[in-house]
Amino acid sequence: MRILITGSSGQIGTNVGLALRERGDEVVGLDVRANTWTPEIPTTICDLTACAPGELPVEGRFDAVLHLAAHAKVFELVEQPKRAMENMQMAFNVLEYCRRSATPIVFGSSREVYGDIHRHITDESEADFVVAESPYSASKIAGEAYIYSYAQCYGLPCLVFRFSNVYGRYDCDIDRMERVIPLFIRRIADGEPIVVFGPDKVLDFTYVDDCADGVVRGLDALVAGRIRRETINVAYGQGATLQDLVNLISLALRKEPRVTYEAARPGEVTRYVADLSKARELLGYAPRVPLTAGVPRAIRWQQSTGALAADL
Repeated sequence: MRILITGSSGQIGTNVGLALRERGDEVVGLDVRANTWTPEIPTTICDLTACAPGELPVEGRFDAVLHLAAHAKVFELVEQPKRAMENMQMAFNVLEYCRRSATPIVFGSSREVYGDIHRHITDESEADFVVAESPYSASKIAGEAYIYSYAQCYGLPCLVFRFSNVYGRYDCDIDRMERVIPLFIRRIADGEPIVVFGPDKVLDFTYVDDCADGVVRGLDALVAGRIRRETINVAYGQGATLQDLVNLISLALRKEPRVTYEAARPGEVTRYVADLSKARELLGYAPRVPLTAGVPRAIRWQQSTGALAADL
């Protein structure tokens, strides 16, 4: 296959791109910044908000486009809602490219589209497109709505993945974006204080190898025509509180955390655990890495990069 990945320098884009290349597929990347993790993914530096709709700086045809480019920090988009509008502009520009070139699209959405739910299991049919908890979730809802309209009006094959708290390899670029797990790992390891917003939040943390496996399976199914218009949750399928997360990191590091607990911030989801029935049925998806195993792997990864001392 020949796959175009937008947001190819990010965590999911890097892991999926390398997985595809390892098995012999061709990958072309577009990103606003160079990939700091690997030179193996050919990347064109490109601001997708500045592109004309449908006109991307790429050549040749692709079997599919994996659209991952987005501003992804929920609370930052509460403070800077213009970034949510840019997410929608990027999605529209890429969709127009796919429509004009008749290229199937895989869209990286989020469990944020479900809103602040207070139950343990959510299937893909239960997203409420009327209520958005934050500008970020609104941008993902809008992206999904655009994709469904293009599938309906133009017959564009599409697959929407709703990701949930992906962590692990290539996620500790703290200068670019402070993801909660690498941030907590670094600060607890260094003896620095941390603030946990919403210690009783129940979230579904997904180790990146499981996420990448699901995405590759989805690309294969879409390109082969086994699916043409689906929305699928990709997660681990079990919930953990942020307090659980802090305890796991502390145990793995053998460090006592300096932690302050505060209420969840505006726009943040406080409970979500994914229903993986559709992912299992349509893609054969079977996540293998629970949080108890993933946290030590994430710590070892940060040690391998020099972000943490190797003797912790």
